[in-house]
Amino acid sequence: MKLIVAIIQPTKLSVVQEALARIGVERLTVCDALGYARQRGRTEMYRGIEYKQTLLRKVELEIVVNDDFLERTLDVLQDVARTSPEGTIGDGKVFVVPVEQAYQIHNQVTGPEAV
Repeated sequence: MKLIVAIIQPTKLSVVQEALARIGVERLTVCDALGYARQRGRTEMYRGIEYKQTLLRKVELEIVVNDDFLERTLDVLQDVARTSPEGTIGDGKVFVVPVEQAYQIHNQVTGPEAV
């Protein structure tokens, strides 16, 4: 089992969610996130005053998949989460972390069947 942590643009959330559902990945957790990386923020105007916004809004997806779904899930994330065909800085990142055990609370199922 693997935990996929994907940080993507908020505008891509619904498209990514639909694409994941098409390949059979329907369980995920979505969190709002603020990030600072290579984009270095952006300059905004508020009531005529210019200010620097260093933390940009992102969405974090946490998806636990069995090993046989890993490559399919990563392919979908890389293809669908891009904001342009070539991709741009700020499209996001994907991390894969091993999961040792999973427990389903309501019926006490453990292991890959709990995912």
